[in-house]
Amino acid sequence: MKREEKQQLISELNGVFQKSALVVVTLNKGLTMPETTELRNNIRKDGASYRVTKNRLTKLALVGTPCEGISELMVGPTAIAYSEDPIAAAKAVVKFAKDNDRFEVIGGVMNGEKVSVDTIKSLAALPSLDELRGKLVGLLQAPAGQIARVTKAYSEKEQAAA
Repeated sequence: MKREEKQQLISELNGVFQKSALVVVTLNKGLTMPETTELRNNIRKDGASYRVTKNRLTKLALVGTPCEGISELMVGPTAIAYSEDPIAAAKAVVKFAKDNDRFEVIGGVMNGEKVSVDTIKSLAALPSLDELRGKLVGLLQAPAGQIARVTKAYSEKEQAAA
């Protein structure tokens, strides 16, 4: 990799670390290419991104970012999953790690605070932002539906009395 390419990669990663709400560091212990492709597809489907990078370049990109605390995790065959939605990346990697013993979540950082594997697993158990929005819309629509049914019942009662 040429020096200019390395500088561009460091700059890109620095931007990722600046804007991501959650960055999860994973350890790849020999995933096959089809498994890696499946992982990338699942992560993309959940609204997150996954990237394998050189640890040395990643450490350089972490300097001065809110994610700087994960620099010590960048040892061995690591990769990062990240998203602006703090739940998306956690959900995708935890789900994949459950089904594959050669893939492990080793830590992360959320909104500038270093988080443990247990915290990432807890985040993965939460509903996604889209699921929460759907539930909220359902809750808001429920009272309106009840009011309509009550109004209709009163209307029918008055018509029957007349």
